[in-house]
Amino acid sequence: MKKEKIDKNETEENVKSGTETAEVNEAPDNKEQEATEASTDEDNTADAELERLKSELAESKDKYLRLYSEFENYRRRTSKEKLDLVQTANEDLMQALLPVMDDFERAEKSFDDESTNLDSVKEGIGLISNKFKKTLEQKGLKPMEGKEGMEFDSELHEAITQIPAPKEELKGKVVDVIEKGYLLKEKVIRYAKVVVGN
Repeated sequence: MKKEKIDKNETEENVKSGTETAEVNEAPDNKEQEATEASTDEDNTADAELERLKSELAESKDKYLRLYSEFENYRRRTSKEKLDLVQTANEDLMQALLPVMDDFERAEKSFDDESTNLDSVKEGIGLISNKFKKTLEQKGLKPMEGKEGMEFDSELHEAITQIPAPKEELKGKVVDVIEKGYLLKEKVIRYAKVVVGN
């Protein structure tokens, strides 16, 4: 009986060791399987990441092409608008000056009439001149102030010549205004031509 117990114990130990051996033998297979599964998971993750990046790249390309097309359309449209603006820039001014031109034509016709007296012609020309000046003022044109004795300003005046000052206080100042200067909305479009005393 003791022998049977010893054999049983040995058998149990052998069985246990065999199981352990079997478990040890099974472990490398599990590690290989786990490594294969991990490798497959990494491949799947990498494939998914690659697909995501490809779709993002395609989306970015699409956005870029749309933006580029919109910009080209905008550039063409603004170029056309600028060209139209340059071609018709004076249209508003010309429309405003047409009534003045009509008045001048009527005045010319009245000169042909022998019954017209000189006073009425002068009055008519004065009215046309005032109308013309008001039309230009409405469009932003202003004459520069220019008179004898004012300081010479190179931002506003163009000195045609210098002459000896007739009075001591006119040295370095405007002696005479030959041609009026004009401002268009605070921008000088024609400098006043003046004579300066020295």
